[in-house]
Amino acid sequence: MEFIVEENRIYCEQDGKLLAEVTFPQRTDGTVEINHTFVDDALRGQGIAGQLMQGAADSIRRSGRKAVPTCSYAVKWFEKHPDDADILA
Repeated sequence: MEFIVEENRIYCEQDGKLLAEVTFPQRTDGTVEINHTFVDDALRGQGIAGQLMQGAADSIRRSGRKAVPTCSYAVKWFEKHPDDADILA
């Protein structure tokens, strides 16, 4: 699956339909808030959400920002991936 990477969003769509997405808007204090993860029902169970989160973590790290996860999936993902906790605010 090919993802489209934007500054504060990583997503995949097909024929104009959103299939998967993670959003991490900029906050005023130099951090981003990982506030939304979505995977279409047809793609669930394929590790897509984890790929989105890894992409978001890598993007946030490259930008030198820190993250505050508020999406329940993001919170759980960071608990399972302590090697990526360096980007947490």
